[in-house]
Order: sequence, then structure tokens, then C-alpha cells
Amino acid sequence: MHVWFLGVASLLLWGSGQALAAPVMIQLTQTACQFVEAEHQDYGFQSKNSADCVAINEHTEEKRLALSQTLHLKAGSYVFRVKNRDVPYVLGFWLRGQGLGRLTLPSVSGGNIQTGGFKDYAITLKKGAYLYSCPLNPTPDYRLLVE
Repeated sequence: MHVWFLGVASLLLWGSGQALAAPVMIQLTQTACQFVEAEHQDYGFQSKNSADCVAINEHTEEKRLALSQTLHLKAGSYVFRVKNRDVPYVLGFWLRGQGLGRLTLPSVSGGNIQTGGFKDYAITLKKGAYLYSCPLNPTPDYRLLVE
């Protein structure tokens, strides 16, 4: 019989003598039209629907992406906890390979993140360049590099 126990630093499979690394939690916060962590600030954009973000991004996305920071991670298992801090409509999350990596690298996506709520997205990342964004709260495509 195998019993799973989730500890602080590892996942132990009792009875087999094996220890597996637990996924690392990455927390991301969405406000209107952006992920706060990638941009290191909340711009305070106001949005009642996705069309508002499309209009905001037309004028601000290029400069904001130039100032945003690429998230650097090591290959391995992760859980991305994505929070909808205050956007008044449901949001989602999409992490995928960049360029041709979109065909070969793992991806994860989903929606239905309610205002004030969050969802967890588990993925095992391989080396490569990725993008993450929210198509429902149109955000820029932020960069993630797995080394």
C-alpha cells in the first residue's frame, strides 16, 4: 500500500523509499489588463470588459513589455496560482511555448477565475522560452524562460 504525504519540501511515497520533489508554487496576481508581478506595479487600469483592455493595450503594451521582467525558472514541476484580485469579470490563464516551442513545449490553460478568487495550474516545465497571459482579461504576452 502506498500513502502520499505532502511535506514542506518534498512529496514522499511511503513504502517505496522514493522521494519526489514537490511542485514549486508561483503566485501571479491579475488586475485589469495586467499581471502585477511581471510589471512590478499595478497601473490601476479600469476595465469593465475585455474590450477595455484591448484599447488600453493598444496604447501601452509595447512600453509596458519593454519594462517588464522575464520570469526565470529551472526545469521542473510548478503550480501557478493565478489570482483575480479585483477584475469585475471572470479571468483565465494560458502558459505556452514561444514561437516553435508552442508545438513542442508543455502548456496549461483554463478559466473561470472569479473576482477575488484564484485557480491553480500544474505543469512540468522543460527548458525553453514560454509566454503567459490571460486571453479573457487581455494582457500582454509576458516572457518566461526555463533554463
